[in-house]
Amino acid sequence: MSTPAPLLLAVDVGTQSVRAVVFDRSGHVGAAACRSIEPPFATPRPGWAEQDPRVYWCALGEAVTALWRGAAVAPGAVAALTLTTQRGTVVCADAQGEPLRPAIVWPDARRADVLPALGLAWGAALRLARAHALVRRLQAQAEANWIAQHEPQLWARCARFGLLSTWLTQRLVGAWVDSAACQVGYLPFDHRRGQWARAGDWRWRALALHAAQLPRLAAPASVLGHLTNEAAAALGLPRGLPVVAAAADKACELLGCGVLAPDAAHLSLGTAAAIDTMQPRYCEVQRLLPAFPAAWPGHWNTEVHVPRGMWLVSWFREQFGAPERARAAALGVEPETLFDELLAATPPGALGLVLQPYWSPGLREPGPEARGAIVGFGEMHGRAHLY
Repeated sequence: MSTPAPLLLAVDVGTQSVRAVVFDRSGHVGAAACRSIEPPFATPRPGWAEQDPRVYWCALGEAVTALWRGAAVAPGAVAALTLTTQRGTVVCADAQGEPLRPAIVWPDARRADVLPALGLAWGAALRLARAHALVRRLQAQAEANWIAQHEPQLWARCARFGLLSTWLTQRLVGAWVDSAACQVGYLPFDHRRGQWARAGDWRWRALALHAAQLPRLAAPASVLGHLTNEAAAALGLPRGLPVVAAAADKACELLGCGVLAPDAAHLSLGTAAAIDTMQPRYCEVQRLLPAFPAAWPGHWNTEVHVPRGMWLVSWFREQFGAPERARAAALGVEPETLFDELLAATPPGALGLVLQPYWSPGLREPGPEARGAIVGFGEMHGRAHLY
C-alpha cells in the first residue's frame, strides 16, 4: 500500500473572514472551511477601525478545526502550514506578545500631527529630492506615530510592534518572526533589499519605532518555526509542524492566479481596483511608490490603485446592463456573471477604446480637476467594448 501524499494547510486571515484550505502538491483541494469575523472591526470614533487581535486567532482556530470534523482529511496527514493575512493591520504588544490595545485595521484613517523630526540632513536631502511633503504625509499616516503621540504611556510598554501576520505567527511558533513578503505598511522596511532599513536610514527617523520592537524577517518559502504545543492543541494539528513563510494576501493572489511574468497583470476589483504585476527586478511604477516583495522569492510586485473599482462595474450594470439584469433575474444569478459573455465577445484592448477611471478625482493624483472619460470610439465599437 502506497503512503498517502503529504498535504499542505493554507490559512488566509482576511478582514471579514478566515479561510482554511488543505490541498496536495498538485493543488487538489482536500478540505476547506471558513469562519466569519463579525463585525469586521469597531469604529469607536469616526474614521477609526479597530479589532481585538484575539478575534482573528479565535476565528483561525475555528476555521482550522472545522476541517477535521468532516473526516475527509486527517490532521496527521498535514506536512506543513502557511499563513497569509490582510495587509496593513498592526498590533502593539508587550514583551510576551500580549496585545496592549486593539489592532489598528487597514481602513483606519486617523492621523498623527506631532511627527518625529527628520533631522537637518535628511530634511534637506528629502527637500532636494522633492520628497519631503510625501514623507511627512507617510509619517502622519503611520500608526506607530499616532500611538506614540496619543497613548505615550502605552507606547512606553510596547516591546513588540508588527503586522497582524507577525502576531499570528508568534501565536503559532512562539517567536516574533514574519515573512519579509508580508511587510506592507508604515514600517522601516527596505523594499529593494527585502529587509529592515539600515541604521541611519531616513525611515528610522520618520517613525517612532526602534529595531528591537520589530520581528525577525525570513524569506518566503523558508521555515519560520514549528507549531508550539499550545498552538497544536488549539488547532488539532501535530506538535512541531513546520510553519512556512508565505506573503501578504495580494502577493499570494498573484501567485495563485499564475501571474509569473511582467507581461501578465492581476486585476483585483474591490471598492478600489488594484492592478499588480510580477517583476524579476525591483522597479517603481511611480517615484517613491515602492514595489512590494512577492511571494516568489527574488521577485517584486508593482501595484497601482484606481479609486473606483467594482463601483465602475456596478455603474455599467445600472446604466448599460438592462439585458443582463433581466436574464439574471430569470436565471437566479448575479448580472455580473453574464457580463463575462461581453468579455468573450471582444478582443483584449477593446479595439483601442480607452477608459480614464477618474469618476472620483484625487486631491493630489491626478488632481481635483480630473474627470472620467472614455476615448477612442469608432464605428466598430459597441456595448461589449465599453465593458
